[in-house]
Amino acid sequence: MQVDNRLLDDLARVAGGAFGALSGVRGEVEARLKHQFERILSEMDVVSREEFDAVKAMAAKARTEQEALEKRVIALEAALAPKKPKAKAAGNPKD
Repeated sequence: MQVDNRLLDDLARVAGGAFGALSGVRGEVEARLKHQFERILSEMDVVSREEFDAVKAMAAKARTEQEALEKRVIALEAALAPKKPKAKAAGNPKD
């Protein structure tokens, strides 16, 4: 019985060590992949998420301001437009 327990203990220890080694390998592979992706992205000259969000907010603000200015221009043009004279009635003897 003791021999079986010792054998099972050894197997469990070997399995635990293999699992620990695999976890370490997994972490190293993930780190290397992350480094490679970052290197590739930096060479591609892409913008960061923060830069994209900042430009998106600036564009939304510019659009809002442009729409407000467009409404003001329309109102000013309407105010400055010359008043059209009333059409003369048909058969008016003064013509």
